[in-house]
Amino acid sequence: MMKTEEIIIANLKCNGCASTIKKELMLLEGISNVAVDVEKNAVNVTYENIDRSNITQKLYSLGYPEATEKNGLLLQLKSYGSCMIGKVNNF
Repeated sequence: MMKTEEIIIANLKCNGCASTIKKELMLLEGISNVAVDVEKNAVNVTYENIDRSNITQKLYSLGYPEATEKNGLLLQLKSYGSCMIGKVNNF
């Protein structure tokens, strides 16, 4: 059954971040739509046949942990890298 869920994340700074998040999450099998709201620090994901933890783990690996998790310096640095990649890919 298709589900849509809003996941609040840390380290979301700009549309470069949003671009990276959308591109990377869409690579996961079972995800049909990703919308990122930079103002709300939210990722809205529509998915089916994939566990929510797979989605949050992918976000975590990109440097955007769920806002309930500890947000350490390493993850902040990872998110800056993902942010820059997203900005470069947008041009």
